[in-house]
Amino acid sequence: MRPTRNRRKGETTMGKLEDVMKAEIGRLAKKQVRAAVAPLQRDVRRFKRTLSQLVRATSRLEKAAAQQARRLPLAKGRPQASEEEVRAARLSPRVIKNLRRRLGISQEQLAALADVTPGAVAAWEQGRAKPRGINKSAVVALRKFGRRDVKRLLATKDAAPGRKRAGKKPGA
Repeated sequence: MRPTRNRRKGETTMGKLEDVMKAEIGRLAKKQVRAAVAPLQRDVRRFKRTLSQLVRATSRLEKAAAQQARRLPLAKGRPQASEEEVRAARLSPRVIKNLRRRLGISQEQLAALADVTPGAVAAWEQGRAKPRGINKSAVVALRKFGRRDVKRLLATKDAAPGRKRAGKKPGA
């Protein structure tokens, strides 16, 4: 076959034979690439499936760990926070009062949760005293809880034998 000359550009082309060769080479190259990539695609799908299962399992475990962490400080009788959190916490009378309002509890209930007297909570809120030591730790830890958690804690506190209050003795 003689090359034909393109009159406008002065180039020579082979015509249909060149197009057929290009198409065949492209088809064979695609076939080889597909054959090489197919196992990789299967592996990728399998890895994605495994990854999604691991992500779901991890989120379930994190959720369970968070629930356990919320219960753990209360197993000892009063909520506790880490030393760093307690050191960094600034507890003003307004902060304590707002915490109590946010949790929807009374001074007596906050006192029961922190294992102090209701008078101590009143003094904290009026600025006559500041929570220190384990009492401050308990108040800082209560910041992490929500209303539901606090209600659950109060229910467990009520079920546990509490401190006897001073007052009139029956029959006296």
